[in-house]
Amino acid sequence: MNIADIPAVHRALKRAYKAVRAPVIDLVAAQTHDPFRVLVGTILSARTKDQTTAGACERLFAKVRTPGDLRRISLANLEKLIFPVGFYHTKAKHLKALPDVLDEKFGGVIPDTVEALCELPGVGRKTANLVVALGFDKDGICVDVHVHRISNRLGLLKTRTPLETEMELRRILPRRFWKTWNSYLVAFGQTRCFPRRPLCETCPLLRWCDTGRRN
Repeated sequence: MNIADIPAVHRALKRAYKAVRAPVIDLVAAQTHDPFRVLVGTILSARTKDQTTAGACERLFAKVRTPGDLRRISLANLEKLIFPVGFYHTKAKHLKALPDVLDEKFGGVIPDTVEALCELPGVGRKTANLVVALGFDKDGICVDVHVHRISNRLGLLKTRTPLETEMELRRILPRRFWKTWNSYLVAFGQTRCFPRRPLCETCPLLRWCDTGRRN
């Protein structure tokens, strides 16, 4: 795949995305337009299947609507609400710490930049970029395992880590595609371009994909 192929690949990914269920954080963003809920949902979703994340979000957001609500709920109850998301003990502690950090550093308001969001407990660049893009409708490039894997499989870039992938995508990806690249590739990775045995023979990206053509 060449850089010149990006618009065509993006169109094909968009068609594939519309044909399947959207990733859970996209649904949270579309339903609420609330940076706080996008942030919390993204923290919960790390290393957790979408179905499990969706259930945890439904239970948690029935009781927690603001950072202040996290302060009032007990750690034990918080753990029960988000169980069985991955690393739920650690995530519950991060959520409990969130209101105090927001008050101390940002006047109780969710910040809207990647750098500032990374100062919050449990937030790395992947989460921060997703909150910027889906919570604030600003340009951000979220790189998770799907984005890293598929961008390299396509031959668009050759990187070793998600951080390297993010930096390279920031350099070569047209800005108009930044907010959707993650959503489209996550959905594609969950339904077709699996880590093992990707469905290359019927893949709509086959004509552009270096790995698919070799296979």
